[in-house]
Amino acid sequence: MGARSYYVYILTNRIGGTLYIGVTNDLIRRVGEQKLKLVEGFTEKYDVARLVYFEVFDVVEQAIHREKRLKKWPRAWKISLIEKDNPDWIDLYPEIAGGGG
Repeated sequence: MGARSYYVYILTNRIGGTLYIGVTNDLIRRVGEQKLKLVEGFTEKYDVARLVYFEVFDVVEQAIHREKRLKKWPRAWKISLIEKDNPDWIDLYPEIAGGGG
């Protein structure tokens, strides 16, 4: 069995909008489900489906720990984290899903 990756990701509905932080072992599938509104709950209610940030981990426990820590961060820190690498809040999903972005 090959090495598995785990992802901590941040979704939003618009620049400066509602933020959602999650963890998954299949980022393309998970964000795709949220874009198609197949996931009931917070992301569906607030139309949060723009992938603006993600990190990759080799160990699931590290990914879960990072997710929990990010959720406790002040909003301003989360925004700074996003804008450090994605200042225009571009949806990263097309790039990782093979659409070229």
